[in-house]
Amino acid sequence: MNPLTVPMALSVAAYICGSIPFGLLLGKLFGGTDVRQKGSGNIGATNVARSVGLAAGIVTLLLDAAKGALPVWGARHYFPEHAALQTLTGLAALVGHCFPIWLKFRGGKGVATAAGLFAVLCPIAAVSALVIFALVVGVWRYVSLASVSAAAAMPLLIYFLWAPHYAPPISVTLGSLAAALLIVYKHDANLQRLVEGTEPKFSLRKKLEEKEAE
Repeated sequence: MNPLTVPMALSVAAYICGSIPFGLLLGKLFGGTDVRQKGSGNIGATNVARSVGLAAGIVTLLLDAAKGALPVWGARHYFPEHAALQTLTGLAALVGHCFPIWLKFRGGKGVATAAGLFAVLCPIAAVSALVIFALVVGVWRYVSLASVSAAAAMPLLIYFLWAPHYAPPISVTLGSLAAALLIVYKHDANLQRLVEGTEPKFSLRKKLEEKEAE
């Protein structure tokens, strides 16, 4: 067997899994609307929550995270000693979410999918990144800023928290850096709006008030 067969097969399967546009599907299911035509136009959980409702946003978040977690879990289950293969599989799922073939390669920003990926690859680093995300949202109420902050911190978190007294394999370090760069790249428009002061803040209270007024 060609040694590239297994990595290629896993990567293709992970990419297809990551390409499933749960945000778009749930937007139509919960609200009968195309979330690409609402708010930021993104198919991720934040825009789904803003455009359709909190319940749809939470389900989108969980399913998008599962798209990153399940491929890595599968790779780890069958190849527990191959961290590089696990990382490659997770990255393929992340690329699938950000550039889905079903939506002409216009997908989400990858935060939830990356969270699922790293939750399996290095749980303690994923929890630490979640704490950073929650702190930034709690203080500044910008989901985009929190997402970029957590993503930017992930390579360092992975490096220092991989295992006691052990640095991660170089493949994992490079993979976490690639994931962080992709997420920051996908937030380019958000970063511009943050600089300009026009980025919307996330407000659960506002969303509840809108629901009560309907």
